[in-house]
Amino acid sequence: MTPSDIRQKLHQQIDQLPSDFLLLAVEFLEFLKSRNSSGKTSSAPSSMLEAEANEPILTGSTGSDLLRFAGTWQGDDFEECLEAAYETRSPAEF
Repeated sequence: MTPSDIRQKLHQQIDQLPSDFLLLAVEFLEFLKSRNSSGKTSSAPSSMLEAEANEPILTGSTGSDLLRFAGTWQGDDFEECLEAAYETRSPAEF
């Protein structure tokens, strides 16, 4: 598939995307762009395909990357979601 074919397919998918997912798509594309501009290779998709189902996919993100989301919870179900996270989390292995 040529880059032109890929762009055309991407445009078709975006045109069919429900409006509530458009912002999510934009944020993902910005993430990919920032990842590429920070000197990291673009081999992530192939490595994701090769990853075992039970192994986490490491993307190079850090805890500080998550700080931009601090204080941005929207909705009234924070306590329920927090409780669900505590009930379903598994121990971390380092």
